[in-house]
Amino acid sequence: MDLGGAQTPDIASKVFTFEDTERNTRDSLCVSIPEALDPQYGMYVWPCAVVLAQYLWTQRDELRGKTVLELGAGVSLPGVVAARCGAKVILSDSTKTPLCLENCRRSCEANGLNDVVVLGLTWGEISPDLVLLPKVDVILGSDVFYEPQDFEDVLVTVAFLLRKNPRAQFWTTYQERSADWSIEVLLHRWNLSCVEIPLETFNANKSDLAGSTLPGRHSVQMMIISLKTEDAGL
Repeated sequence: MDLGGAQTPDIASKVFTFEDTERNTRDSLCVSIPEALDPQYGMYVWPCAVVLAQYLWTQRDELRGKTVLELGAGVSLPGVVAARCGAKVILSDSTKTPLCLENCRRSCEANGLNDVVVLGLTWGEISPDLVLLPKVDVILGSDVFYEPQDFEDVLVTVAFLLRKNPRAQFWTTYQERSADWSIEVLLHRWNLSCVEIPLETFNANKSDLAGSTLPGRHSVQMMIISLKTEDAGL
């Protein structure tokens, strides 16, 4: 998929509304996400992004004032939700896909977010921009485990960030597409631990979420990845 060209795709916005169904409040959050309609760009909201955004919404008290970095942000739904919940957010996507970076900026503009930083970070590359990132508390990744050839590059970047920020966590959602694809060996190689978060624990096990239908939602998984205890100094 060529995302590096200069052509600008047609844009339409999709609205997502997150509501509090657990507390005795009427808290809600409405965000607008511009999607690229041209199928060759693929810059639209996938089910994994909605599930991760729902988790962020349920963790909104914890996120306030934290620094959050989203990897492979694309249309940036999770990062936008984090920012609207009071986090200091950095959105990133590959330096090779300027249209994705532009879409990150477009999503920020659509939601009145003027202080979100957008950076080009390519998975697996220890670039100056990666090295110079400020302290981060939470790393986000929605459907970044899409192509098996990218799995280790993603975890190289995550492991580098977690070693710089030993108490940080990587919150990620992925969609099971093949029983043969696994990151277990790679987690061991990079000394990372993983905890699966059942979708029902944050009300994401529904046929629709935030006003959006979720085709394939039954195969979406949520994980929190961190350094193994001895590396984190805990």
